[in-house]
Amino acid sequence: MLRFAPSPTGLIHVGNARIAILNFIFSKSKNLDFFIRVDDTDTERSEEIYKRILFQDLDWIGINYKFQIYQSQRIETYKKVSEELKNKGLIYPCYETPDELNLQRKILLKSGKPPIYDRASLKLSKEEKNRFEKEGRKPHWRFKLSEEPIFWNDLIHNGINFEKLSISDPVVIRSDDTPLFTLTSVIDDAEFGVTHILRGDDHITNTAAQIQLFQHIGCKSIPYFGHLPLVKSIDGESLSKRKDSLSLKKIRESGIQSISLFNMLSKIGTSNPYEHLDSIEKLIEKFDLKKFSKSSIYFDYRELERINSKYLSTCDYKKISEITDQKISKNTWDAIKPNIKSLKDINNWISILDSGFEIVEDKNNKKLIEESKFLLPEELTKNSWMDWCKSISEKTGVSGKRLFLTLRLKITGLESGPEMNTIICLLGRNEILRRLQ
Repeated sequence: MLRFAPSPTGLIHVGNARIAILNFIFSKSKNLDFFIRVDDTDTERSEEIYKRILFQDLDWIGINYKFQIYQSQRIETYKKVSEELKNKGLIYPCYETPDELNLQRKILLKSGKPPIYDRASLKLSKEEKNRFEKEGRKPHWRFKLSEEPIFWNDLIHNGINFEKLSISDPVVIRSDDTPLFTLTSVIDDAEFGVTHILRGDDHITNTAAQIQLFQHIGCKSIPYFGHLPLVKSIDGESLSKRKDSLSLKKIRESGIQSISLFNMLSKIGTSNPYEHLDSIEKLIEKFDLKKFSKSSIYFDYRELERINSKYLSTCDYKKISEITDQKISKNTWDAIKPNIKSLKDINNWISILDSGFEIVEDKNNKKLIEESKFLLPEELTKNSWMDWCKSISEKTGVSGKRLFLTLRLKITGLESGPEMNTIICLLGRNEILRRLQ
């Protein structure tokens, strides 16, 4: 059993989507079930709109799942387990304020020591705790890590070892009594029989603590963990849900095809080339977790456009008619498809080839354009473009890039695009003459 566990505090980005895709593919390759767990216990930042868009994104990218759960609906379960851990003395109350903890952290860092919690609250007497509570301080609760080293065989990093002295006892319950991810995730994974967890390598420290939590709540089989490097932008910046960085919603609305993004995210971080694969099933067949690197990875949107363009260029007229809501003729599609990066480009070219296309002004080449009107062939064929340009060049002395670019800009409004011999045939003589006004 595997799961994807997003928090609905913003739009999911390509880094989140990669984790979802790899968990999904891995589950299918091992014939295991896969579900969605929505981590929505942070009531201040979680929003219903992000939950709704989350499932739209998953549906669009092609991820199906057996069921979904919401942590906000499981608070009583978390409270029950928390009370058991309190009674066993495995989690303990702490009364430091955020400002006090921040000061302690700064002092330790300044003295060259790791900023590890000193367990001062474990030494508090009953009277001291009562005094803090009378002052209005509500305790947060930490899980008391045992002294033994923590070791696991990571599916990506191989052997990982943590000494107790290198990490703090993690906070598992906030001062407002809401449970935190470190605890709730373990409770859910144990209850639902999660066997493998693939997630970002920013969770490695969490895993060290959670392995002990699994043991203390009586989990018979601790999941296998694999920690993947985080995806960064091509500029090396971290992605953020709240900054809308490379969000799936934005990519989806840009006209990129889901199979193109799925293909890229399933292979980024490996040495596998981004060749187009027709189906998710083929990607599952070739999936091998051992091929994934531990090194940082960077998402290049231009590469996604290249993959998408390659995919669209393989689509025949029947296929493209199914995936676009725009009416387009077979001749038009055959002409423009080598220049299409996304479905939005189809819309742009339909507008360019429409008879309502706005005439492009060119005050610098009036004489050249005027001569071109008189020399335009009566009947347009695939050879007409070169014949026309040759006639214009002989008459005006203008040739090469200046001639070709002037005509292309006047006729299409763009400096590049499909072959002009095809474009002029699609437009027809009367429309070309109109545009040359």
